[in-house]
Amino acid sequence: MAVPRHNYDPRRVCINPFPNISLGKHRRIIGIYLAGGLFALANWTFLDAAILSAHAHSPYGEPERPPPVHVGFVDWVPGLFSLLGMIIINLIDKDRVQGNEGFGDSRAVWRARLFLFIGFAFMAGGLAGSVCVLVLKYILNHFPEQYTYYGYANVSQNVALMLSAIVLWISQSVSTEYEYTLSI
Repeated sequence: MAVPRHNYDPRRVCINPFPNISLGKHRRIIGIYLAGGLFALANWTFLDAAILSAHAHSPYGEPERPPPVHVGFVDWVPGLFSLLGMIIINLIDKDRVQGNEGFGDSRAVWRARLFLFIGFAFMAGGLAGSVCVLVLKYILNHFPEQYTYYGYANVSQNVALMLSAIVLWISQSVSTEYEYTLSI
């Protein structure tokens, strides 16, 4: 073991501790803006590939030979699934998933957790679908690198959408010091 025995805590998961980063009182706002930036980056990457595909020229410089591949409907489907999963995840009330606020109805907590699972399943399906499209449509057909970019853009879109949803979920779950709770 690389950690000296006197520094070892058996409750730790990782050998190397995570850095302690304190963002202060603005951590919720920073998280929300970071999630929005990831969302914009995801969609910009894929739209760049789609526009590039629409204006692609023949790799051989011959006008009668069209480009071998374009971004089609199959390429859009994984991103749509990830976007739908992100919407489902962020529409769920976080207190209901945890069972807080005395909702009383245990079925409501169960349904909220089920919808959370369905949202993450949509996102995982979108990511898996984008990897399948990349492999089956672009890599196995041995297209030049300028055309495999379309598949890599699709995968990066889905990864960024998933990270955006996770960052937004975490940042909205953090309470701020300016949050007041009124109870009667």
